[in-house]
Amino acid sequence: MNDRKRARPDDYFKDWKEREALAEGMIPLVGKLSRDKNVKCYIYGKPLVNRSVYQIMKDHRYVRQVEANELSEFETFPVLTKLSHLDLGPAHIDIGRLAVRYYDHGAGAGLSIDQYVEREVADLIGSREKPLQQPQDVVLYGFGRIGRLMARILIDKTDGGDCLRLRAVVVRKGKAPNDLVKRASLLRRDSVHGAFDGTIRVDEERQSFVANGNEVRMIYADAPDTIDYTQYGIDNSIIVDNTGAWRDEEGLSRHLQSKGVAKVILTAPGKGELKNVVAGVNHGIIEPSDRIVSAASCTTNAIVPPLKAMDDAFGIVAGHVETVHAYTNDQNLTDNYHKAARRGRSAPLNMVLTETGAASAVGKVLPQLAGKLTGNAIRVPTPNVSMAILNLRLGRETDRDEVNEFMRNQALHSPLRKQIDFSASPEVVSTDFVGSRHACIFDAQATIVNGRQAVLYLWYDNEFGYSCQVHRILEQMAGIDFAVYPRED
Repeated sequence: MNDRKRARPDDYFKDWKEREALAEGMIPLVGKLSRDKNVKCYIYGKPLVNRSVYQIMKDHRYVRQVEANELSEFETFPVLTKLSHLDLGPAHIDIGRLAVRYYDHGAGAGLSIDQYVEREVADLIGSREKPLQQPQDVVLYGFGRIGRLMARILIDKTDGGDCLRLRAVVVRKGKAPNDLVKRASLLRRDSVHGAFDGTIRVDEERQSFVANGNEVRMIYADAPDTIDYTQYGIDNSIIVDNTGAWRDEEGLSRHLQSKGVAKVILTAPGKGELKNVVAGVNHGIIEPSDRIVSAASCTTNAIVPPLKAMDDAFGIVAGHVETVHAYTNDQNLTDNYHKAARRGRSAPLNMVLTETGAASAVGKVLPQLAGKLTGNAIRVPTPNVSMAILNLRLGRETDRDEVNEFMRNQALHSPLRKQIDFSASPEVVSTDFVGSRHACIFDAQATIVNGRQAVLYLWYDNEFGYSCQVHRILEQMAGIDFAVYPRED
């Protein structure tokens, strides 16, 4: 497709309306595939389920910009139409990549688009193999920033209900008599991430809320080992502990003492011998016998994928990580006592110099970089989206163009493409990355390279992007493994 250039339309408006109509036609096809067949469709990794017409069109535009090709709705709509007519089993199918590969290879071989698509998914036709034999119960222990975003992700990805099912949220009882209503309201409206995409109703008689048809029980408890989940119809569940109150194996093991619990994921850096996992990088260390793992920190998740990529390609001799981090609930709104240095000062009014454990945590995920990195952090008066600056001493000389092109390929075509996104715009700022599903976004315009010295700038949604990484670990812990197409990926 890179060599195939579409002629400039004589009428831009007519061209737009034609493509708009195609994008509109994609929505019911995508929804039906997801709901009835558990087939999730993507365009270069961007999910199409529950996307609007203009979001779908922007996804096509993104591919045209970063791949410098002619991908449009004219190419992807026939792919999606053919898929909708096939008897497919559960899978993740990237219709953007299929379309590009057809015009790069299939068309030249004399195949029609229908023939090409059917050939590419041939082993999926007629398949009845499910990712899970029965749905996996999930419980969120804690309902703060990460807990509520995890709820949004789980509900958004429920689809036919064959995989992960959010069954309950555990919190301490608040002082307000309408505690359940207030907590549901926090899920419904979010000052950073916007309104919940769907409907939420509260059933106070059953002490639950119903979000897009998913009934989620609200369980009140003061300790993780005092709950009988089976009395709520929950069994063999995976607990996602969002509180950070317990960060070692001994403390988190208290969850396993409650009836109906099988495994635990911590959404904070784990201490002691607890495995710290960054999805996409060292997820292979998770064994079926592991009952407790940590999803590390948002910053660790942001910096480890590009560090691994750079180390594999150029070698990293030494480096420094500086994090410019959005303020968090741990800080004070106004000056007040805080046990940590500087964090007692008003978060909305100050840049606050503090420490980060992310640099040292890298060694737990990438042992080859242990002891090679230093790190520090600056908390700044923004509510979400942070930046990590990697100042690296490389093993060989390179230049800015080589590094940028390498990272572009990592973001588009490598196994790390769910973790690393790519931006070449000279105008982006932090709010542009609210809602990013990637662990980080590489800012190509900011790259500095001088021989063996390289400075890389990485944006990351420290709330939603991190929650997506946690969800990827959750799927792995549950044993969910979708077939992915095109198969070469």
